[in-house]
Amino acid sequence: MAEAESRDSSGKYAYATLLTRPSYLAGAILLAYTLHEHSPSTPLVIIYTPETLPEDSVSALEAESRHTNTILYPVEHLRIPKVADEKDHSTGSMVAERFIDTWTKLRVFQLDDLALKHGWTKLCFLDADMMIFKDPSPAIFAPDIDLKDNELRTTHVCVCNLDHDAWAPAEWTPSNCAYTSLTQSTTSSLSSLAPVTPHHSTRGIFNTGTFVFRPTASISHLVISTFASTPTSKLLSYKFPDQDFLNEVFASSWRSLHWSTNALKTWRYWHQEMWSDDEVRALHYIVDKPWARRVAEDGVAGYKGLDGPTHSWWWAEHERWERARRGEGETEEIRCVGRYVASEGVDDEEGKEALRAVGGGAQDFAKKWKKGDDDGDGNGSGNEEKSHHEPQPSSTVDREGVEGGEQTFGNGPHGPVLRRPMVGERGHGRVVRGGFGRGARGSSYMADG
Repeated sequence: MAEAESRDSSGKYAYATLLTRPSYLAGAILLAYTLHEHSPSTPLVIIYTPETLPEDSVSALEAESRHTNTILYPVEHLRIPKVADEKDHSTGSMVAERFIDTWTKLRVFQLDDLALKHGWTKLCFLDADMMIFKDPSPAIFAPDIDLKDNELRTTHVCVCNLDHDAWAPAEWTPSNCAYTSLTQSTTSSLSSLAPVTPHHSTRGIFNTGTFVFRPTASISHLVISTFASTPTSKLLSYKFPDQDFLNEVFASSWRSLHWSTNALKTWRYWHQEMWSDDEVRALHYIVDKPWARRVAEDGVAGYKGLDGPTHSWWWAEHERWERARRGEGETEEIRCVGRYVASEGVDDEEGKEALRAVGGGAQDFAKKWKKGDDDGDGNGSGNEEKSHHEPQPSSTVDREGVEGGEQTFGNGPHGPVLRRPMVGERGHGRVVRGGFGRGARGSSYMADG
């Protein structure tokens, strides 16, 4: 049976993503473009925050929606409640500064009215730093992928921790990773999934880059009411805000999706036995984003210097998108996206600041955890033994270091700011108010995994 014919015909479906800052504008637009290329009949809802997204970025989204199956949906930010007499806690225990807006991802569960209006029975969230290389719908919306009310279908967290991050629990090792035992032959079928062990510390946790659910009032109430009733101290303790929270809410009510629906770029060299270029459906560009830096002439890209192939795929699609939009007269959309995409000869301070936020310095926020630190849950206790299949970083990866120097500190409208203000916040340009072909990809890259 052809993949396009394997979708459940009993209902309609949609995808959704979140955009809160112009630093992710290129990612969201290329997600819309590539999803439309591979699954044109399935709409993408772009949830965005007018308070922190400049007007020209919103205009760029509107332009893209003229050429793709895209619905724009403005919302307010979802923030951790302020507590009297408490210091600024905007970043809490999170391991990356770019996660500060991810609580707003929970707004996707409030699309039940929109889903009812359009007749959608399933809704799949995709992070805005993903790109589509093969229709993901057969692996997400197929009739044999059962989905109950108040349940998620999603993918496991990779707990290999081959970066030896100090914040990771000691049990995060390749031997405890749900993907380690998988091979290309065992995952060739979309029904071949990594098993879930509920409440297990490594095989019972999921990554929220991709998740699908039934958009009902019931699940909306479950998620939002739980967020509202959770103590602020608990919310601040999460290192991956929305992900840790949703793992608690759905600890006993989630099942697997195929790995290809949330293929982290690092798996290409961390899980070579499982990975196949041709099987990738939604490629997840974790950590530094490909649009923040061009691939070097020697093929080096990414924070480990090992992401040249996957970053090159993104740039190939970007070139195709730009040619298409130029032919359609969308010069303003191209100009706006170009402000937040690495290129030569562009002197745009706001754009440069945005690229610094998602480029070479993307990992530096996590350095507040030092090896040996112990925060009571095993974090920082060390994973010093290197895996036999861990790749060695290129010496040239140093070029991906911090471009913006030491973090600057200042005062915001609510007190001290323990981070550099993000592009799109007050002071960084106009904001608006509102309510709610793989092309270059192929066998030529197979040899350099």
